[in-house]
Amino acid sequence: MVKIKIYSEPITLGQFVKFLGLIYSGGEVKKFLEENDIFVNEVSEKRRGKKLFSGDLVQINDQKYVLKIENDY
Repeated sequence: MVKIKIYSEPITLGQFVKFLGLIYSGGEVKKFLEENDIFVNEVSEKRRGKKLFSGDLVQINDQKYVLKIENDY
């Protein structure tokens, strides 16, 4: 499982996939979500606008990620 630091929440699933570098533009998100197995907190998810928060578990195919908020204090 890979820990991913985010600096503000929420972040959308589409933004998250782009942040990981799995796609290069927002226009690719819909196709990527259709062609891959994606789960958010163990529930299948295909909505690019799905909001993700610190502590959420995202699985893309066989790779798991957990989001953690990184505060700028």
